[in-house]
Amino acid sequence: MAFSTTAKVWMNGKLIEWKDATIHVAAHVIHYGTGVFEGIRAYDAGGVPSIFRLPEHMRRFGDSCRVYRMDPGYTMDALSDAVVETVRANGFKACYIRPLIYRGYAQLGVNPLPCPVDTAILVWEWDAYLGDEAIEQGVDVGVSSWTRLAPNTLPAMAKGTANYANSGLIKMQAALDGYAEGVALDAAGMVSEGSGQNLFLVRDGTLYTPSLTSSILQGVTRDTVLVLAVK
Repeated sequence: MAFSTTAKVWMNGKLIEWKDATIHVAAHVIHYGTGVFEGIRAYDAGGVPSIFRLPEHMRRFGDSCRVYRMDPGYTMDALSDAVVETVRANGFKACYIRPLIYRGYAQLGVNPLPCPVDTAILVWEWDAYLGDEAIEQGVDVGVSSWTRLAPNTLPAMAKGTANYANSGLIKMQAALDGYAEGVALDAAGMVSEGSGQNLFLVRDGTLYTPSLTSSILQGVTRDTVLVLAVK
């Protein structure tokens, strides 16, 4: 679904027009991938949006900031309030929510520390990730020739923007090979995750999923599935 250009974006403490939510081409994040983000869903609960496990997502958001040594200048509680404010300002009953913290414009060089830390929250209406029919019919996937990052290269547990260059390579290869999604292996050749999702397998009534040591993101939805599976 296309972006709504009439939407509001929360940026560095203010709600602004979508068209005004811009950054400079020399922003550090563009050149070096120095940013972290979250991906959160708000679902329609009788005509009002219900945000799925917001505290858990924001906790991971804060953890990612610490890994990349970025202090947004806001507490996670304050940013949680900003998420709710942004969803309400846009009037969506259901939407995808993207909080983003990144290194902005000051100077360029590998060292990100001299650059300011900027914060934004944008929301938009987004359908099911692989389409509604995927739930009923499933999708074709292929094992990618691109592996997930080794644990001592980039932190898989942090939801860093740089990590998703790897995801993009996996996704593009899958699409060009005729698959809906790619399955990535870790550096040891074990199943890791998809380009943008955790993986599960059910066999003989037992649920299997890669461990956190397999270069995976510690998914909030993954945690939900595991909790529900033991009940």
